[in-house]
Amino acid sequence: MYDLILLSIFPISLATAAVYDLTTMTIPNWISGVLVVAFCVLAWPLGVGPGEFGIHALVGAAALVLGFTLFAFGLFGGGDAKLLAAISLWIGPDFYLHFIFFTALAGGLLALAVMIARRFPLPVAWVSQDWVARLHTAGSGIPYGVALSAGGAYAFLQAYAT
Repeated sequence: MYDLILLSIFPISLATAAVYDLTTMTIPNWISGVLVVAFCVLAWPLGVGPGEFGIHALVGAAALVLGFTLFAFGLFGGGDAKLLAAISLWIGPDFYLHFIFFTALAGGLLALAVMIARRFPLPVAWVSQDWVARLHTAGSGIPYGVALSAGGAYAFLQAYAT
């Protein structure tokens, strides 16, 4: 039961980030903060030793540099960069390629779905929903936190479900 409570923090945080990004096109800093603090507190109970903890921290730091590089080039939002780093901290090196691959796949499918949806008018009932109208507006971007959350959830299952 204790493990279930510990392991629920990660997917709940990812779901929260995805919903925030989808509806507001922002990811609050507190979500990434919760993920980082939770990993630091829960690493030992989850079986992550000191050496492995350091490697996870390096993966998270490298992902933060990558995320802010993508942000500097206008390819990522700041919240996306921080979420990428926080997820990477949890995933570590063993399942990082799973995370990146599935995130890219989910991001590509999300972008394709949004681009196709933007070619058609919104149903009248959805026009009054600000977040739907914003998502439907050309040039408004793609809520990539959704893809990061999907990739993180997939890699998390691979890493911790065994």
